Amino acid sequence: MKKKLFSSIFAIFGIANLVHAQADRWQQHIDYKINVALDVTSNIIKGTEDLVYTNNSPDTLHKVYFHMYWNAFAPNSAMDIRSRELGKNYLSVRRGAPITSASTMTGQDNVQDWDRRVKDRIQNLTPNEIGYQRVSQILINGKAQKLVEHETILEVQLTNPIPPKTAAKLSLQFEAQVPVQIRRSGRNNAEGVRFSLSQWYPKMVEYDYQGWNTNAYIAREFYGVWGNYDVTIQINKNYTVAATGVLQNPSALANAADLKFWNFKGKNIHDFVWAADDHFKHLSKEVRKGLTLHVYYKEKTPAEDSAWANVLWAAEKALPYIEKKFGAYPYPQYSFIQGGDGGMEYAMATLLKGPGIGTVFHEWMHNWYQHVLGSNESLYPWLDEGFASFAEDDISFWYEQNIATQSPFISEAAKKQLLANNEKAKTYLPYIQYGNYGGYLALAKSNIEEPMSTHSDHYNTNFAYSSAAYSKGATLLGFLGYIIGDSLRDATLVKYYNIWKFKHPNANDFFRVAEKTSGIQLQWLKEYWVNSTKTIDYGLNDIQAENNTAIISLQRYGKMPAPIEVLITYKDGSTELHYIPLDLMLAPKLSETTQNRIVHPEWKWVQPTYTFVTTKPITALKTIEIDPSFRMPDLNRSNNKLEIPN
Repeated sequence: MKKKLFSSIFAIFGIANLVHAQADRWQQHIDYKINVALDVTSNIIKGTEDLVYTNNSPDTLHKVYFHMYWNAFAPNSAMDIRSRELGKNYLSVRRGAPITSASTMTGQDNVQDWDRRVKDRIQNLTPNEIGYQRVSQILINGKAQKLVEHETILEVQLTNPIPPKTAAKLSLQFEAQVPVQIRRSGRNNAEGVRFSLSQWYPKMVEYDYQGWNTNAYIAREFYGVWGNYDVTIQINKNYTVAATGVLQNPSALANAADLKFWNFKGKNIHDFVWAADDHFKHLSKEVRKGLTLHVYYKEKTPAEDSAWANVLWAAEKALPYIEKKFGAYPYPQYSFIQGGDGGMEYAMATLLKGPGIGTVFHEWMHNWYQHVLGSNESLYPWLDEGFASFAEDDISFWYEQNIATQSPFISEAAKKQLLANNEKAKTYLPYIQYGNYGGYLALAKSNIEEPMSTHSDHYNTNFAYSSAAYSKGATLLGFLGYIIGDSLRDATLVKYYNIWKFKHPNANDFFRVAEKTSGIQLQWLKEYWVNSTKTIDYGLNDIQAENNTAIISLQRYGKMPAPIEVLITYKDGSTELHYIPLDLMLAPKLSETTQNRIVHPEWKWVQPTYTFVTTKPITALKTIEIDPSFRMPDLNRSNNKLEIPN
């Protein structure tokens, strides 16, 4: 019977995985059946997990591992120590440069490098405030396995290894205490939501082509195994539960003990979150066939009612644009749930502190970049956070320019402000330049930047990590538009999503899609932007007259090369866009403009200067400007533009 069971399991799950896998990128698979009971008085969760783990790797597994995230919420945990150590760093707000002690602080110029949500709060937790997860036993085929605890990682030494292309059934019992709200998960957050339950169950560690990803939890990033979840939650009947997956028993009634059972199922996902409160208000709408959007929030004031109703309205209106620009959303539901400590993404759901539309779009886009593509956030946080930040700005700009003022849930004063902002934005630089480019340039000038290839947990400062993951990651996509053209950048993002969904892509996978889409070589971009901290800085050097032309000399001051665009404006109002490809690209960018574009010979990356000739004499020149589209993240733009006096 057991042999037949495992053969059938592999046959079913193996077929499902072959649909998404490719020859050189196998995926593990897991089925979770979780039954838990939450005591809302003691804040204790007790439950069981029955797992079927399919080893699709070519390796025999002698151990497996589980994440035990809540063990981080106790004094002197690795998360506690790490947070307090980073908090000893003082950073200049303006420069980001490290300050060695508080005695050098001057007014508001210097701040501690805290994760502001964690700070030193963990070391002050009392025994009934801490979080913990405890597994009493794990059985495989009825045999108890040896367990070794490593704080937030549980090592399971198998009595019988799991060979390639076979499945194993594991059963475990666990108990957990919900910590007070500190980071992502917990109870009684600042907005009064009773339970925000993320990273709440013993979660299997991902095994991939690089081995076991046993990252200790210090408040940073996540990585998981795709599979199917069947979760049943028992809780006091007065509580409403919002969760990952589709609710299977919406009409269920409480039992004699005033407890209600909530059963959720989700397919082809790699995490599960839920929240519960006795005053949750629930909004929902089927926005297209096969997709229902939900909003759960803490019922308070009429103004907040309108703000959360606007979340549902905005999400529905933005969805067609999002799917056209970034790819189709593949799941049957999505829930925006008030809870947590800011905004945090999970499969088919997000925890949101409040109803801010920018945060709503950012967290929703994580379901594309983290929960469908599923990159290893510990190794490539920018593939998720940076791309979601870029998408947030793109969607927010489109939404504000085209849709926001039509909302029935915002005030007339807010509509007037939006209209004024939209009119003002027409004279501004492209939207992407504001937050993300500025954040990256502050990092590049800080003297504490580290390469984006640094492991998320091992950055020296919170500032360097967050700026690299969010701002520099988003700036990469703006810069890529400059290099290959915005339209081909957009096509790259859709192709990347469609090719690599459910396959855990890495950094090289993204750049290869961009190369194939554009026909331009981009290995140099990956090496400079991701694996180094070299910066871009070009400037105008000299202008000389020659016959009836002008010779323009350009200087590369930074250590990172780039293709160059120079806009020449003449006194008669005519213009020329001079385009100089970088030799490392091996092909020029296609024209993005209807104006006169002149393509020059390649600029060799080893050469610090370059000259080109205009079509009119120097006396006809009005202005010369490097990078008129402002998409090149130039460290110093003060020498990029020259106005010729009359």
